Amino acid sequence: MKKSNNKLVAKKGFTIIEVVLVLAIAALIFVMVFIALPALQSSQRNTQRKSDLSRIASQISQFQSSSRGAIPVTTGTTGTLSSFVTNYLGGTTGTLAGDDYIDPSGMNYTIQSSSTATLTNSLSRIQYITGKVCGPGGTTANGSSRQYVLLMALEGQSAKYCLDNK
Repeated sequence: MKKSNNKLVAKKGFTIIEVVLVLAIAALIFVMVFIALPALQSSQRNTQRKSDLSRIASQISQFQSSSRGAIPVTTGTTGTLSSFVTNYLGGTTGTLAGDDYIDPSGMNYTIQSSSTATLTNSLSRIQYITGKVCGPGGTTANGSSRQYVLLMALEGQSAKYCLDNK
């Protein structure tokens, strides 16, 4: 402070403590955003995968409507899973069509059928099982011949996401 004509005049400006405090708060906010961002992105990708699985289930419902309640089966000559994928999902045997069914990682989804839940952790693979319903924690339980489950792995989760038509 200077003394001028018997008055004290304060210098204007920030002290070093104030500047450091503001920088520390900004750095803390910056770190919090970069810690939360990957989790948010993973959650968004999982939401997209769940939405895609719901769209496939909707197509199976349309198939059921046009085939007197029957679901696509893994064997036989009519109503097989491969013809369902070709005619209803616009794909080829086992692989779903272009822009409509692309996993958020950029790969086309593939559908594999089996009688038991043996899904690997591949995020773009969907397992289709007939005669089952969803159980707790991504497991399956026995159901009727007109029931099915769709299983899919999700990022950061050990249990599979299960969707059925019960």
